[in-house]
Amino acid sequence: MNTALKLAAVTLLCSAATLSLAESARSEKNMTLALANQLATAAVSACQANGYAVAATVVDRAGGIRAMQRADNAGPHTIAASERKAYTSASAKNATTAMMEGAQKNPGAANLVNIPGFLLLGGGMPVKVGNEVIGAVGVGGAPGGHLDDQCVAAALESVKDQLK
Repeated sequence: MNTALKLAAVTLLCSAATLSLAESARSEKNMTLALANQLATAAVSACQANGYAVAATVVDRAGGIRAMQRADNAGPHTIAASERKAYTSASAKNATTAMMEGAQKNPGAANLVNIPGFLLLGGGMPVKVGNEVIGAVGVGGAPGGHLDDQCVAAALESVKDQLK
């Protein structure tokens, strides 16, 4: 085999390997610290406007904490509750209220409560860019999960233009 032919064969193999690697890599959107801080602040503020002292935790797509805030007078348990709700929502890519209702109605889903770190109470919602979940927000401390949900929804609404 002549040198030019060998060089062409090596080039072809390298190109194929590069193409294969490119096809196996993927890109994804991620939660920035600035966005996480905005969401945590907006969630706590929304609850404070209604007289609720809460904690808000924002996690990235893998459930890692990006931001956390606890309002003055919020109970110490609100930190863990908000983190677990955010983690649960990010992990399942679903709202915790929907998961709680599903677990109550479907015996096959009842074991979700046994997954370490999961908390099936209202107050956790995914953060999405289009259909891609980039993280989640969890709120704990209002007198009812439906009220925690309202604070998360207000926070998400406040940043909706950044999630396009």
